[in-house]
Amino acid sequence: MPTPETADTHAAETTHHTPDAAAANGPVTDPVVDAPVGASHLVTPEPSVDSVSINAGPDDVDYDAADFAAALESFDREQAEDKAAAASAMEEDKVVTGTVIKITDKYVVVDIGLKSEGLIPKEQVIDHTGEPKLAVGDAVEVVVEREEHEGGYLVSYEKAQRHRLWDQLEKAAVEKTPVTGTVLSRVKGGLTVDIGVKAFLPGSQVEIRPVRNLDTYLGQPLDVRVIKLNKKRGNVVISRKEILEEEQNARKSVTLETLEEGTILTGVVKNLTDYGAFVDLGGLDGLLHITDMSWGRLTHPRDLVQVGDEIQVKVLKFDKDKQRVSLGFKQLTPDPWLDAIERYPIGAQVKGRVLSVTDYGAFVELEQGIEGLVHVSEMTWSKRMKHPSKMVKPGDEVDTIILAVNPNDRRISLGMKQLQDNPWEQLENKYPTGATVEGRVRNLTDFGAFIEIEDGIDGLVHVSNLSWTKRVKHPSEVLKKGEKVRAVVLGVEPENRRLSLGVKQLEPDVWDTFFAQHRTGDVVKGKVLRTAQFGAFVELAEGVEGLCHVSEAVDDHGKQVNLEVGSEHEFKIVKMSPEEKKVGLSLRGVGEEASREEVESYKQPSERGNTSSSNSSSSTTLGDLINWKRSER
Repeated sequence: MPTPETADTHAAETTHHTPDAAAANGPVTDPVVDAPVGASHLVTPEPSVDSVSINAGPDDVDYDAADFAAALESFDREQAEDKAAAASAMEEDKVVTGTVIKITDKYVVVDIGLKSEGLIPKEQVIDHTGEPKLAVGDAVEVVVEREEHEGGYLVSYEKAQRHRLWDQLEKAAVEKTPVTGTVLSRVKGGLTVDIGVKAFLPGSQVEIRPVRNLDTYLGQPLDVRVIKLNKKRGNVVISRKEILEEEQNARKSVTLETLEEGTILTGVVKNLTDYGAFVDLGGLDGLLHITDMSWGRLTHPRDLVQVGDEIQVKVLKFDKDKQRVSLGFKQLTPDPWLDAIERYPIGAQVKGRVLSVTDYGAFVELEQGIEGLVHVSEMTWSKRMKHPSKMVKPGDEVDTIILAVNPNDRRISLGMKQLQDNPWEQLENKYPTGATVEGRVRNLTDFGAFIEIEDGIDGLVHVSNLSWTKRVKHPSEVLKKGEKVRAVVLGVEPENRRLSLGVKQLEPDVWDTFFAQHRTGDVVKGKVLRTAQFGAFVELAEGVEGLCHVSEAVDDHGKQVNLEVGSEHEFKIVKMSPEEKKVGLSLRGVGEEASREEVESYKQPSERGNTSSSNSSSSTTLGDLINWKRSER
């Protein structure tokens, strides 16, 4: 910076330059103008006419010391005021307005009203292309930070912008004016939002209802309200909930004026639950229950609507005091069950889509809101199907027959097997009673054995039809699972899908043989099988048993005979019942009777030595037989 002495010398040298000298020596340069950018410009006070003569030579210059002292004092005073003003601006971080006067490689030079210019680092004012956002002559707001050693003041464009922003935020907080920001990141307890400065948006202030996933807001622009700020610490707290609540209350008041039962409104789906959807009707939420969404079956509301969908709904119920609204969607269309009987007559063939499969059948959708059940028993004529999933699966297109329609209970019974030939209808002609069939033992139960004679056709051999002679307690005593056997058809019931078979019928009935060969009064030989209080059961032939009552178990003298198991005796047949397959026996008077064989042998002439068989046969009496029997003994 030039000193007063050099300034005087410069002034003196300037007075001695004549036009000729100037022409001879070249253009005169002002050392002040050529000073480095940012250096203080010292304006040399012009000497008065009284103290300096323009045309005077070096020996003729006359300085007035008093004027020089005053000029120097004025300069010092201006310098002090300038430094005081700069110090005050730096201490209070005041925002000052300047004018761009020059742009260099490193700085934007600004006239800020001080003796020295302000220097803005160029990187503070360049745009995304790297070019300065300011031009020479532009007015700009800056904050004076410090004085540079080489001259000038370092000023901040960014700090001035922050100061201006803080003023705007304070005003927005007082006047509750919304500001727009962009969500930068998620932090503990909320979000960081850029509103010119980084502000904290608590999670509870993002929406009216709690938000589970804040990540969906990243990068999104939001209108928020400043609810708390601390300029010294640089903390700002904002809220979006306040703005949303005010908007909601404004919409709610309008909605409540027009809301009534039966009204059809347009709303937006806000939230989905397992039991329904919440729909925003305009500041007021209504519940659209899953049962009021569709006339058909829905497993979850998302099958019909999604969050954000705009839908029409009907107000079913409105509680003005509690401000609760029940909505319906299916009520906008007629109930398809009203004319279901006319549209689905019994016996009609219809096509449908399998919705679900259960242990007891499959549900088939015939149209939106109309579905029927194909019971497992109506899927196939065969009884061998273990589960409906073996025949159909969800999504399959199937042909069915209408079996029954019940609009009150919203039920339709469907059949699939009715579209196939019923093998039982021709079974009587194919397997008449008495016919012999062959099959494989498919299953054994306590009451009998099931034999498959063809695919889907099983016949039952009851345990009583397994043997004529054995008392079978379980079919496994006679048959084995998977064994191939022959049987006789005993009866067919197509309506009940029953086929009765017998195994023992392949052999002659021992009872029929016995009854054909014996009659009441015959004496037979038998073996005691088991005893009871009322008598003894006696085996007369294989598979044929008779009962000797205790009253008949006496000898010729009326004495009780002890019938021990395993003992053999002769018994007289006193009763025969072919229908019930029962034979009554007695020990009483066996000695007075003769067996049929003995009677027949007595009748033979060769054994009696009688040549006239016809005469002897006709003259033989019961007394003769008894006498002959006694003589034999």
